[in-house]
Parts: sequence; structure tokens; C-alpha cells
Amino acid sequence: MIATRRGLVIAAGFLCSIAAAAPHGRAPNAPLDSQYVLQRYAIAVQAIATPKNVVFTYSVSQAGPANIEQRHQIYRSGSNVRDELLAVDGLALSRKRVTFARRENRYAIDRTAPKTDAAQVLFITSVKVGKRYDYTYEVTPLERQSGVYVDRITIDGSTFLPRRLHFHTASGESRGTGEIVYAPFGKFWMPVMAAIDATVGVHPARERITWADYRFPETLPPSTFQAPKPLPATADSE
Repeated sequence: MIATRRGLVIAAGFLCSIAAAAPHGRAPNAPLDSQYVLQRYAIAVQAIATPKNVVFTYSVSQAGPANIEQRHQIYRSGSNVRDELLAVDGLALSRKRVTFARRENRYAIDRTAPKTDAAQVLFITSVKVGKRYDYTYEVTPLERQSGVYVDRITIDGSTFLPRRLHFHTASGESRGTGEIVYAPFGKFWMPVMAAIDATVGVHPARERITWADYRFPETLPPSTFQAPKPLPATADSE
């Protein structure tokens, strides 16, 4: 009986030490350990679900060397895209303009989220948002980057996926900084806003994109991504 009691005491002490070290052993309503959040983030990014088919609207506003105000509806299946221009400068088009393309989704979270094994990631701060904490980190790529690269990330403390990505971009005479904001839609993690301030040569430029009305159909018919065939020509009557 003595040996059994001693075994129970040792086991209880061992379990208590694990609970004290584990994240769920922290004080109530306290933020998680920043390294634990990074570990969960790396796992979440690897496991993120990507929709096979998606339909959504987006609005884009540009000011600078070129001024643009447009609203689009997009149908996407993989890299196949149907782009319907619905409104220009706040006015709905009487007949939507449809274009077809094949391109990757450059805002997809599995493409934009930085990988922890390819960057130095340093904790900055945690902020309570409702019942969760969000965690912000500075990101420095291990290799010199050109084009677009993320330099700061805010991780959602309930899903461990990126809520905000702050980025730098450079192409030709254009330089800028911006931010992309993501949110959950069902089991998917999708962009809801992107904004950038830039210079094109010596001219300032700004762009803002907002996404909405997400749907994830099981299938989209092949005709969605095919331009309608022209009507057959008819001979002039004599």
C-alpha cells in the first residue's frame, strides 16, 4: 500500500509539472507563449484548406497616375478565371464585360503566408481581441527578396492563421508598402481587404481592394470558363 501511494504521489507531481509547462496551464485569460503560437502557426499553414471552386465579388479603387474605380464578380476553379466587370466609377454597366484567363490566385493564404523555416521571426506584441489574443511578429526573410515580401504578420490566436500580413513591394519604378487582411469563411481563410501606398517614379499612388460575397460551389460547369461561340454568319438575302 505504501508503494502504491508513493507511486500515486510521484505520478501526480509529474502531471502537475506538465500542466505548469503546457500552454493550457497558463493563467486564465493570459496570452499564449509566443513560441508555442509560432509552432501552431507552422502546423496550421501546412494544413490550410484551399477551395476547389470559389465565387466572389471584389471592388478595387486606385488613385495616382491612373484612377480606377471598379467592381467585379469572379468565378475561379483552380487557375481558371472568369472575370465579370459589373460597375465602373460607381455606375453599374448595362451589359457586364466578361474576360477569361488562366492565373494563380496571388492573394491565396497558402501563397502569401511566410514560412517559419524560410525567415527569422521575432515576437513583437499580443493584443486581446474579444475572447482571443492576436500575436504580431516581425518577419525577416533568410534570403534576399525581390518583388513582394512580408515583413510583419499578425496571427489569430484561435486558428493560428494569419489575420494580417504587412508587406513591401518593388517592381521597376514602383515601390510601396501595404497590408492584406484575412478572415474565416466556413472552413476557408480568405482575403477581405488589401491596401497599398506606393510611388510610381516620383508620383504617389494608392490602391485598395475589398472582397465579399464568398461562395464555394461543389462544381462549376466548363461553360463558365469558355467564351460563347459567335453566331454563324448568314448569307445576305438577294
